[in-house]
Amino acid sequence: MTTTRPPGEEGARGGPVRHAPRATTGHRPLPAGTEVDAHRHDEHQIVYAGRGVLSVTTDAGSWIAPGNRAIWIPAGTVHEHRAYGDTEIHLVGLPLEDNPLALDRPAVIGVGPLLRELILAYTEQPADPTAERLRLRAVLLDRLRRSDEQPLHVPAPRDPRLAAVCAVLRDDPADHRTLAQLGAAFGAGERTLTRLFRAELGMSFPQWRTQVRLHHALRLLAEGASVSTVARRCGWASSSAFIDVFRRAFGHTPGAHRTRFPP
Repeated sequence: MTTTRPPGEEGARGGPVRHAPRATTGHRPLPAGTEVDAHRHDEHQIVYAGRGVLSVTTDAGSWIAPGNRAIWIPAGTVHEHRAYGDTEIHLVGLPLEDNPLALDRPAVIGVGPLLRELILAYTEQPADPTAERLRLRAVLLDRLRRSDEQPLHVPAPRDPRLAAVCAVLRDDPADHRTLAQLGAAFGAGERTLTRLFRAELGMSFPQWRTQVRLHHALRLLAEGASVSTVARRCGWASSSAFIDVFRRAFGHTPGAHRTRFPP
């Protein structure tokens, strides 16, 4: 169902927004590169990639989830999806009164083995409210309440000078220029940009650049790139440096990631 969007409402890329009152519960494949255009629901939704990697983008930034993460999308959030690698998404719709994470903004959450199996089972079953399904849902909500938020967010800047710098690094995360060098290219001083990173994005320049590089790394791994290729294209000085940052972010190496979550 599509409704007329409110005045001024648009997606992250400026297109129209589809309105779906109910948030879908179920699963479906998304071939590599599939994009789901801007839409919003009147309910909350959990999005989990059982295979592949999925990113969610809003006007506030982007979130990305490999197989041990899921994305929480609160009701009313205008968002877009993109699949990297051959992806299978599992969607759990929740009414407004069910907010197990107590979050009013998108977030990436950890998915352990039990929560993964609960999501897979719940999205595989028919939507009929059987006693078994209601019990499964209760356990699923309980495990979601225990899930920790994960720092896999690349926030979007508003200031045009900061936006110009961020766009360069999004297009080429291997760009090794310092903040001072990047600022000089766009008429902004290093001190001004440092302040803007903290004020608008809530993180330092190195932290933001690391997030961008991790997002790109997940996408490239999902598309089958080798570890050495990912390290080079994402701007790490060596494969070992990439492996170390990746392990600290996800709890396992890029090689183990590919084994656990094959493209």
